[in-house]
Amino acid sequence: MNVETVDRLIEKDPSLESSRSALEVMKEGASCIHRAWGVGKITGFEADRGMIVVDFEEGERKSHAMDPVFCLDKLEVLDEDHIISRHRNNPEEIDAKVKKEPVELFIEIISKFEDGCAATRELERIINLLLGAAKGKKWWTATKKLLIKDPRVAVPNKKTEPYVLRDEPVKPEQEILQDFFDEKRSKEKIILAEKLYDLASEKEDLQADLPQVLHDLTVALMEARNLSQADRLHGIWVRNNLARDVEEDVEKLEPTSASILHECEEDLPALADQMPAKFHSRLLDLVTRVYPEKWKDTVLHLLHNTATKFSGESAHFLIDRDESKLLIKSLSSILDEQTLRAPVLLWMIKFRKLSKFEALLEKLMTPQLLTAVFSAIDYESLQNATTRRIPLAEILSDDKELLRDILTKGTAENAKDLAQALILNPGFEDLSKRSLLARFIKLYPEIQDIIDGSGSSTSQVESVTTDDSLIVSQSSYDKKMADLDELNKEKIPANSQAIEAAREHGDLRENAEYHMAKDEQKVLLARQSELQTDLMRAKPTDFMDAPADAVGIGSIVNLSNSDSGEAQKYTILGAWDSDPDKNVLSYLTPLGQNLLGKKVDDLVETEIEGTVTNWKIEGLARWVDSQ
Repeated sequence: MNVETVDRLIEKDPSLESSRSALEVMKEGASCIHRAWGVGKITGFEADRGMIVVDFEEGERKSHAMDPVFCLDKLEVLDEDHIISRHRNNPEEIDAKVKKEPVELFIEIISKFEDGCAATRELERIINLLLGAAKGKKWWTATKKLLIKDPRVAVPNKKTEPYVLRDEPVKPEQEILQDFFDEKRSKEKIILAEKLYDLASEKEDLQADLPQVLHDLTVALMEARNLSQADRLHGIWVRNNLARDVEEDVEKLEPTSASILHECEEDLPALADQMPAKFHSRLLDLVTRVYPEKWKDTVLHLLHNTATKFSGESAHFLIDRDESKLLIKSLSSILDEQTLRAPVLLWMIKFRKLSKFEALLEKLMTPQLLTAVFSAIDYESLQNATTRRIPLAEILSDDKELLRDILTKGTAENAKDLAQALILNPGFEDLSKRSLLARFIKLYPEIQDIIDGSGSSTSQVESVTTDDSLIVSQSSYDKKMADLDELNKEKIPANSQAIEAAREHGDLRENAEYHMAKDEQKVLLARQSELQTDLMRAKPTDFMDAPADAVGIGSIVNLSNSDSGEAQKYTILGAWDSDPDKNVLSYLTPLGQNLLGKKVDDLVETEIEGTVTNWKIEGLARWVDSQ
C-alpha cells in the first residue's frame, strides 16, 4: 500500500501508527506467508473496500481480499531478498542452487536468521514453503547429511537444539571428539563415536586421540548397567570400526561381538529386533561365524520370529547365499501348519512382485496363504487394545491386485469360505471389509448370496425393494472410496491444522480465520458422514447378473412413445451412475423404478409436469454384453 493509503488507515485508527512500517510493506508484488494458507503474493488493493488482494498458491484462494489491519499478525510479508521472494521472482536461479549447491543455499537461508541461529522447526518450515512439502522433505534429508561434514555449520545432536552458522569454521570431527570426551552417558557416547567414524575420512586426523577413544568406549561397554545387549553389540561394532587401523584383529577386543551372541542365545529374535536396520546384515554375518554348523537353522528361526524388516533381511540373506530352496521349503512347511506370523506374511505380500522374490513367492500366493493372513489379522485384532490399524489388514485393502492374484488360483468354494472368514473377521473396518468383499464378488458373483444372508435366488428387483442397500457400479464405488480417503487423509487433517493455527491468533470471537476454518470443518465432516453412510449401504456389482428377459439393473431398454411413435433408448445402471446426457439412468429414478421388472411389449407410464406419456418396451439388451 502507498503512503496515502496508510495515512488514511491511521487517521481512522491512530493506534495503528506503531504498525505503519508493517502496513507500508504490504505492497503490490510482495510475497507473503499466511500461517494456515501458505505462500501468496499481494496482487493489488481494493480502495473502495480498503482491502489488499492476495493470490495464495494452495487451494482456491485466488484474488482473496483481506483487511490489512486484520493481516498485521496473520500475514508475514517477505522482503525482496528473502529466499522465497527470490525463488518466486527468479525460480531458475534458486532451483539451480537447490540441485547443485544445497549447502550454499542452506547457508543463505540460515544467515537471514538472527545471529545465524535457527531451530530445526523454523528451517523445515521455510524449506517446505520454498519447495513444497514432498520435495522439501527429500531435499532437507539429503542436505542434512552434507551439513554434518561442513565446517561452517554447527549441526545439533538433538532435534530440539538449533543449527548455528559458525563465525569461524571448525572441523566437525574435532567438535564431536570434544563432545565424546565430555559425555558421561554410555549410549550417547556410542552414538557420538559412530558419528566420529562416519565423519573422519582421514583417520590420521584422529590418531593422537584414538587410543583414548577406544579405551573410553570399552569401559562404557563393560561397566555401564543401563545398556541393553543390542546397545552393547552396536557399541562393539562402532569400536571395532574405529580400531581397524590400530589393531591387528579387532574381533579379539573384549567384550567381543560373539560374546554378546552367546549371552543372548535363548532369545536371538529380541536382540535382532532391537538392532538398528543398518546392522541387520552384519548380525546375520555374525551368526554364520558364531554358529558355523547351524547358521541356516538359526537364520530361519530369526526369519520366522522377528519383525518385518529383519524377517525380510533374513530372506535376502538366504537367497544371496544360494539357499532359495531351503527358504521356500521352510515357508511352505510353516504355511501348511498355518503358523506363519504376521511379519512374515507382511513381508511376503510386500515383496512378492520384487524380481528377486517373484518366482520364489508366486507358488505361495494361494487361498491357503489368504487363510493364514485372515488368521493373523484376527489374532492381532484380539491383542490390539488400541484403535491402531493392523498393517496386514491395511496392505490387503490397499493392494488392488492381491485378492485377484490369490483367488484365481482357487475354486469358487475356496472363495466362498474365505469370504465367510472375512465377514466374521474383527480386524477390518466396515468400509474396508465391504471393499474387499466387492473384489470377491467381481470374481465370483455368487458370493453375493453370503452377503445377503441367503442362499436363495431371489430376483434382482426383489432384493432392491426389500432392503435399504444401494446397488452401485464398481467404478462409482471406487470413486466414492477415493473421495472418502482424500477427506480422511488430506482435507480433514489440513483443516484441523488450519483451526489450530487460527486458534493461536487470539480472541476467537473476532477471529475470521478461525470461524472460516470451523465452517469448513462442518462441511467436511458432513461430507464424511454422507460418504460413510452411502458406502455402508452400497453393494458394488459388475452388472453380470442383469436378466435377459426383463428390465433389471444393467439393462439397455428400447422404448417407443405409444402416441407419437418417438423412439428412445435408456441404460439402467447403479445408484450413482446417472448421466442424462448419455441417457444413462440410475435405477432409483422414477422412470428407472417404473421400468424394473417389465418385459418386452409391456407398457410404462410416465408423468412429467402433469403430462402423462405411455411408453412401450420394444427391446431389451444387457449392458455388460455391449462392453
